This record gives sequence, structure tokens and C-alpha cells, in this order.
Amino acid sequence: MHPDLTERILQHLETTDKADTLDLAALFAEDHQKIVGSLKSIQAHGELVTAETVTHKSLGLTDEGRSVVEHGSHEALVYDLVPPEGIAQAALMTAGGANAKVGFSKAMSHGWILVDKSVTPPLVRRKVDTITDVVRSQLQQVALGKGDQLPAKEVADFKKRKLLQETTTKSFVLARGPEFATTLTKLETDLTVEMLANGLWDQLKFKAYNFDALGAPPTRGHLHPLLKVRTEFRQIFLEMGFSEMPTNNYVESSFWNFDALYQPQQHPARDAHDTFFVNHPAKSHKFPQDYLERVKKVHSVGGYGSKGYGYDWKLEEAQKNLLRTHTTAVSARMLYKLANQEGGFKAAKYFSIDKVFRNETLDATHLAEFHQVEGVIADVGLTLGDLIGTLYEFFRKLGITQLEFKPAYNPYTEPSMEIFCYHPGLAKWIEDLHLIEYGIIDISV
Repeated sequence: MHPDLTERILQHLETTDKADTLDLAALFAEDHQKIVGSLKSIQAHGELVTAETVTHKSLGLTDEGRSVVEHGSHEALVYDLVPPEGIAQAALMTAGGANAKVGFSKAMSHGWILVDKSVTPPLVRRKVDTITDVVRSQLQQVALGKGDQLPAKEVADFKKRKLLQETTTKSFVLARGPEFATTLTKLETDLTVEMLANGLWDQLKFKAYNFDALGAPPTRGHLHPLLKVRTEFRQIFLEMGFSEMPTNNYVESSFWNFDALYQPQQHPARDAHDTFFVNHPAKSHKFPQDYLERVKKVHSVGGYGSKGYGYDWKLEEAQKNLLRTHTTAVSARMLYKLANQEGGFKAAKYFSIDKVFRNETLDATHLAEFHQVEGVIADVGLTLGDLIGTLYEFFRKLGITQLEFKPAYNPYTEPSMEIFCYHPGLAKWIEDLHLIEYGIIDISV
């Protein structure tokens, strides 16, 4: 709102019956949008003025049209490039630049130049001694605001040549309204408790609601903190050369979730108190038979340097379907696939980040569903130092540099470790990752 401008508009309307906002902009030497803004402010105070929308169409110069006004038309420029002795057409086109083709065609049609084919190669020569650049003169009139004086034929031609463009301007014709006044009364924007209590609200004028006004933009489209961390972890793995494993099988068999990872069938984690078992379908039936037999043997009597658990391994237990308790089941499948691929074993680096499910007692810090981050490196000749170096690099990319590694037990890796990192805010060491799994991969297993 422009207070002084609104009063000047009202004071001007007191002396005349009607006024166009475009004329007011010229009269007050103000931008037209400022005049329109002041009009909106006046209208918010009631029926002080009436406003009739008027559309004005006018001709304006394009960028190319302004260039013609400044430098001359394309045909005149081509004419000026032709010397008295003539010039080869190819050289003329090169000298004339991007608009030489149009200028040459127009200059030929005006009879200003000709192509002399009596010589070899043919030369472009001047046909007249002097020219009048009518196009430039006419566009100069448009620049002075006299475009309405141009013949319709020239206007159409200039539009076709992209020298002119038609612009539409909307203005308002103002007149005094039934509540006309030369000053504005301050409008209240909020109805307060005090106004209601003392009855002043009935004597005040309130600003009308603008239902077309934009509200505060809602905050949306942000990553959930969990997804943000997941995306960050994924990017780090990819930067370190890992490939992402497919993790879309939430329902898994006990064989891949437990048995293939050397977890005995009597282990407490396989109890219904810790695992969600599936009723429909309750069992899986398709397993790689050779691998199943090797897993059964290792559990029952041992192998590959292990004594096994010494119990009667049952297929029925391995067939039970469940919601996977860890994504290591995915790793087990990938390693089996890697060991049995055509062409023999090839080194690989895999990772996964996805949901796992545990039959937890729900509280403020425990859910039955959470995410697990997993990485697997399969190669020949790897050592514990390789694992520690990889983990150092991973955490360095997260901004964590103070790490400690401590021995831990895990049934399907040896050796196994826990990682602790120093937390500057807490000023103490905290457990960062539990059951960091490390093991030497035997391809025959």
C-alpha cells in the first residue's frame, strides 16, 4: 500500500469524473503496478471508487526490432556490404552473419541489388546508387509510441519477421463510488477480546478477507530422519564400491534365516517368543538339495574344521516360514549364488539396508520392526585387518574417527567383533555396532 499515492488518486478523482490507471501512472510518474496496488488498498476500504477493467492492445518492438532501430534493417545492412566492384555471394553471406539470408532476399525483392552472372564466379552488385531504409523509419515510429499509424500490411509483415509483437495491457477506469471520500479510515485486521468486551467492534471498520491471498506454504517433501540416514549409508556403500543386494523378500524360510548361518535349531532366537512365524504358507519346500545336505551335516556331525552341534537336524524346522529376523539371510543367499555362479568364484562386495522383524516387547525404545545395515566382502586372502580398515573408512565417511574394536561371539562368523566409538557430547565410549560379522569364506561350504 502507498498511503500518499492512494490519497493523490482520491483527490484527483474529486476533480474529474473518470480516470484510467495508465493515465494516472503517467500523471504521477509512477509505475502502473504501484497505481494498481494503491487501487486494491482503496477497494479494501469499501465502495469508495468503482473500477472498470479495460484491455489495451499495443505494438511493441522485439529484441530484433530494437536492433533494426539501432543499426538498420537486414536488407539495408546487406546493401551496405556490397562494394562498387561487387562481391561473391558466399562472401556476402559470411559478412552479413545470421540475418544475411533474409536481408539478401529482401534487398533483391526491393531491386537494390542484382547477381551479375556475366562473370565467373557471379558477383552481387548494387542496382541503385542510394536507398531509403523504410523499415527502420517505420520501426522508429513504433518506438515513439506511434505504432497505430502503421498500415496493416506492414504490421503483418513485421510480425512475420519477428520485428514487432503485440502486447496486451490491462488497466482500470476509476470513478467515484457511493462511499467516496478523499481520505482513508484505518481498517482493523484482527477482532480482539478487548473489542468484544467493551463493544468497540460495532463502531470499527474491519479489513475484508482476501480469499485469493496465498497462505503460508506448508512444510512438506522432507526426508524422514530414518530415510535420510538410510540414504546417507547407501551413498557411502556405493562410494566404497559395494553393490546393493535385493531385499524384497520379507518372508523367509528358517533354513536361510537360521540354518544356513549355523544357528542351531534349539537356539532361543528361534522360539516364537523372539520370532514371527508365518501360518499361510507355513512351510517352504524348495531348497538347493546339495547345499541343504551340507548344512545338515555341519549341524549334526561337523565339517570344514568344525565339530558341529551334535544333534539330530530336522528338515521340518528348516522349512518353517517366518518374517526375517535379519538381512543376513539375504547375504547367505547371495554368497551361495556367488559360490555357484558360472565361471567360478569372483570377488564381490555387497550391502543391504532394509527392514527386519523381531517379536519384541514394545516400549519407547523397542519396536517389532526396525532396519539393519549389512555389508559383505567376499574374496580370497582377506584378513581381520581388511575388515577393520573397511569399517574405519565407512565410519570416517560418517564423521566418526575414534573407534575401538572388541572381541565378541557370533555363531556364524569367526572372529567376531563389537565396535565402540567415542561420543564427544556424552564424553564416553558407546557401542556403535553390535555383532560386526567377520569370517573367512570357504567356497566349498
